[in-house]
Amino acid sequence: MPNSSSISEFLLLALADTRQLQLLHFWLLLGIYLAALLGNGLISTAVACDHRLHTPMYFFLLNLALLDLGCISTTLPKAMANALWHTRDISYAGCAAQVFFFVFFISAEYSLLTIMSYDRYVAICKPLHYGTLLGSRACATMAAAQQDVVFSVLFSLQFPTVLLCPCICVCSRFWCNW
Repeated sequence: MPNSSSISEFLLLALADTRQLQLLHFWLLLGIYLAALLGNGLISTAVACDHRLHTPMYFFLLNLALLDLGCISTTLPKAMANALWHTRDISYAGCAAQVFFFVFFISAEYSLLTIMSYDRYVAICKPLHYGTLLGSRACATMAAAQQDVVFSVLFSLQFPTVLLCPCICVCSRFWCNW
């Protein structure tokens, strides 16, 4: 008789066992989350509203703020919910989605930081060619290429792992990772 068991959810290890520490963790995580939302929201609003900030450096800074919002929004809400409601489970699909988005946003942030370093290199080492090398079209092309590379790598590496190896039942942290 073949083994036909399947995994429908994972158990996350709690940050703390006592209720008071769980509530403390909830309030700390809520403060961190609200600070990140406020800071990145202010950056996004300032860059979008002020026309003097429509330069390549601030375009990439806006993209970085949005990626940071996505990155922090993949793990902290579930961790806060687990701490507040004293739960420890996450569905298989929820865990897979959390891992996918976390890896996506982290990869996108690192590749965007690479593009931002090239932007600063051109601004410092080739200031007379800055306008021709990094115009608005070049910045949009680099940002789109960065997203394409991240999607390609993620789809080629992440999905086979998620589909072929659902073998871990207890996650060792307060957020899910494989």
